[in-house]
Amino acid sequence: MVDHKKFIVSHAPFWHSGSNIPERSYHTMIAAIPAVLGGLYYFGMPALGVISFSVAFAVLWELAYNAVAKRPNTVGDGNAAVIGLLLGMMLPASAPWWLVIIGPLLAIVIGKQIYGGIGASPFHPVLVAMAMLMLSWKEALSFDSALLNYQFDFVALYPLGAVKHFGAAAAAPFSVTDLILGKQIGGIGSTFGLGLIVGGIYLIYRGFIRWEISLSFIAGLFITALIFNMANPERFAGPMFHLFTGYTLIAAFFLATDDASSPINFIPMIIFGAGCGILTMLIRNIGAYADGVVFALLFMNILNPLLDKIRPKAIGKVV
Repeated sequence: MVDHKKFIVSHAPFWHSGSNIPERSYHTMIAAIPAVLGGLYYFGMPALGVISFSVAFAVLWELAYNAVAKRPNTVGDGNAAVIGLLLGMMLPASAPWWLVIIGPLLAIVIGKQIYGGIGASPFHPVLVAMAMLMLSWKEALSFDSALLNYQFDFVALYPLGAVKHFGAAAAAPFSVTDLILGKQIGGIGSTFGLGLIVGGIYLIYRGFIRWEISLSFIAGLFITALIFNMANPERFAGPMFHLFTGYTLIAAFFLATDDASSPINFIPMIIFGAGCGILTMLIRNIGAYADGVVFALLFMNILNPLLDKIRPKAIGKVV
């Protein structure tokens, strides 16, 4: 019997030929360097340990899985290193060693490989890992308690957590300038807003990510935060505060723009990005979590195949 093999073309996620994966991976790591350096400056050597462990174990888990599954070695494409780097950037500098080992395991095996590898996962692997870590070990990812013994030259409170518990007045000590420059508690590579913006612009300029998703994400979050703030300024902080706190900017430039888990057409990209921003603010303001980015993006990842079915009508007349 003839073994028929079919090439199926459908909406995302997609298989990729692999020709451009290493280039994108290495440029993504280059783009992340400013934000990582900012985190290392504020959080010191423990932050370097977390980042290094996360990248190293992501690569090791990829090697182990390929060996067990008898698949070709894919470590050289740099994707596993990028996953480990982005995951490490979202963790606190005081994350326990076992968490930094489990996190890459969840991202590589459950978030990526069980779906078939690069281009086959409907979710961003880093978001899958972060969601599971947040649900399983909430205290280890509570920035206020995790970074309790650090000595900072700025307000030693997690900005989003403070506003969540005490209202908009808690945002007053955090100036926009300080937030942009990374003078806030948070993930190692997610606090230095200026570095993330520089990295995002670099990726857009080089053509590795689309500006539509990043800009619509920021616009959706900004407008939703503004509406909440105008409705109740005593309870809800303003849009500039939310723009430069939490995982907002790392999501806008490094997570929401993932090829496999985001749309490829213009209108779907705008809806996808705006939906991520709107859901983030809904979770932050009326949900259970101080930062809703992870769950907002995962929810929009689910909707991605439906969004990409939105197509412009053909120009012309049907005879």
